[in-house]
Amino acid sequence: MLTRGHRMGTARELDRYTQLATKASKISPKEYVRNDVKRGLRNANGTGVNVGVTRISSVIGYETKGDQVIPTDGRMFYRGIDLYNIIQGLEADQRLGYEEVVYLLLFNELPNVSDLTQFEAYLNAGRHLPEQFKESVILSQPSNHIMNYLQRMILALYSYDSEPDNTSLKALLDKGLHILAKMPTMIAYGYMAQEHYFKQQSLVLHAPIFASSAENILHMIRPNCDYTAEEVRILDLLLIVHAEHGGGNNSAFTTNVISSSGTDIYSTLTAAVGSLKGIKHGGANLKAMEMINDIIDQVSDPHNPADIEAYLRRVLDGKAYDKSGVIYGMGHAVYTKSDPRAQLLKSALETMSQDKPVWRERLEIASLIEETTKRLMKEKKGDDFEICANVDLYSGIVYQLLNIPPALYTPIFATARMAGWLAHILEQTSDGKIMRPAYITLQEEHTYIPMADRKRGV
Repeated sequence: MLTRGHRMGTARELDRYTQLATKASKISPKEYVRNDVKRGLRNANGTGVNVGVTRISSVIGYETKGDQVIPTDGRMFYRGIDLYNIIQGLEADQRLGYEEVVYLLLFNELPNVSDLTQFEAYLNAGRHLPEQFKESVILSQPSNHIMNYLQRMILALYSYDSEPDNTSLKALLDKGLHILAKMPTMIAYGYMAQEHYFKQQSLVLHAPIFASSAENILHMIRPNCDYTAEEVRILDLLLIVHAEHGGGNNSAFTTNVISSSGTDIYSTLTAAVGSLKGIKHGGANLKAMEMINDIIDQVSDPHNPADIEAYLRRVLDGKAYDKSGVIYGMGHAVYTKSDPRAQLLKSALETMSQDKPVWRERLEIASLIEETTKRLMKEKKGDDFEICANVDLYSGIVYQLLNIPPALYTPIFATARMAGWLAHILEQTSDGKIMRPAYITLQEEHTYIPMADRKRGV
C-alpha cells in the first residue's frame, strides 16, 4: 500500500476491486489436471519438469524408476565436481575458496595459482562504487528492506555504464564481474544507510579492502572492521554453498527467462534479486532463524526433545510461530534424505562451536528440529516419506553466530548467488533463443456489450 500522500480511493473501493480480482484470477487446481499442465513446473510425483539444459551445476536428491521417486542422499556438483570434494580440497590447503568457485562456475576449469591471483585482483579492482554513487543512489533514497535497495542499486549502475545495452558475451562478462565485485560494498552500504536513516545510528561507510568477498563483507558491516580467521572461513563456506544450485531454482530460472529476451544484464540481475527475496526461496533463512528464536522464547526447555516435539506439532497444526503450518529449514523440492549444503554447514558449526556455549545451544536446537521433524512427517505421511534439513536451517545459525544483522541474511545469499546467476546468463544468451512457453487458455468467447447495456456495478 502506498503511503506519504499517495493513497488512492477509498477502502470500500479497494475491497470491491479485490473481490473482482479474486474472482477473475482464481484457477482451480483441477484445471491443471484436466489439461495435463504441470502446475509449478512439477510433475505429479514431485519431480521437476525439464525446461532446459545446462553444464553449470547439478543437484541430485532422488532417483526415478518410471513414475516412482526413490529417495537418495543429496549431492551437488559445480561443473561436474562434487561440492564435498571442493570443500575438502580447500580445507586441506587451509585457504578460502569462494573466488575459486566463481572462476570454476564461469570458465569450467579450476584456476592455478597464477590464474586465481589474477582473477582475485580483477575482482578487487572493481569493488569500489562509481563516483557520487553513494551520495546520489544509496544515501539519497534509503530503504527499509535491503533486497529492494539492492535492486535499485544494480539498476542504477546501468546509468554509469557507457554501453549498458551491449549484450555481447565479453560485455556481459565484464559487467557481470563488476556487479559481483561490488555486491559486498552495495549490501554493506545499504545496511549502514538503513541503520542511519531508520534507526538513527551513526553513519559509517568503510571502504572495501583488497581481500576476499567474505573478508570484505565482515570488514564493511562491522563498526570496528574486526574479524577473525575462523569467522572468515565459515562465511566463505556459506558463500560457496550458496554460489549456485542448478538451473531449476527460481532465481536462476528467472535469469534464464529474462536474459533470453536480449535485455540488459542490470535488468536481469535485478529480477533475480527480486526472486531470491521471497520466503519460498532465499528469504527462508530468516524465517528459520526467527523460528529458533521463538523456540528459545516459548519452549520451557528447548533442549528437551519432548518439549521440541510439542512445539513442532503446534507449528504443523498452524498454532505456533507464524501459524503457517510450515517448519522452516526442513524439506526441499529436490533433496530427500539430505541436503549437502546443510550437512557441510552443520559439520563446520560442530567444529567451531566446541568451546562456544551459545553456538552449541543453537546447533543442538537445530539438530532436534531436524530429527523430530523427520519423525513427525513419517508419522503424518508414511514410513517411506523422507524429509531433510535444508541449507536455511543451518545458514541462519551461521549468520546469527557471526553477529550478522538479520537484514543482511538474504542480501549475503544474493552476493554469493551472483556467481551462478552470471554463469546462467552467459550460458542462456549463447543459445540466442527467447524462452516463450505456451499456456492453455480457459477463457470462453464472449460478445462485446455496449456501455449503455452493461449492468451497474455494486
